Amino acid sequence: MFAVIYRFKIRPGYEQQFQDSWTKRTEEIKATYSSLGSRLHKASEDFWIAYAQWPSREAWESAGKSTAESTEAQLTMRAACETVETLFELNMVKDLLEPIKLM
Repeated sequence: MFAVIYRFKIRPGYEQQFQDSWTKRTEEIKATYSSLGSRLHKASEDFWIAYAQWPSREAWESAGKSTAESTEAQLTMRAACETVETLFELNMVKDLLEPIKLM
């Protein structure tokens, strides 16, 4: 498994727009490029962190090359951000997270 960690600096007042468009964009990526999904975390007032999982680095790189045409969700998400950074590209060594148990 391969993971990527992103940091977003959100424009003041755009938090809900960012969350909604991030959710839609993540669903698009899962459906189109076979990602394993993502989790979004709020780190501080301005900064949000997303952790995205992929079956492999190659799958992530292939999706990145294929996303030349922007979707409405992608454009809306970017408009809510002052900055978007890829902080880490990670190859999983061990996985000790518990699966999420939905009620």
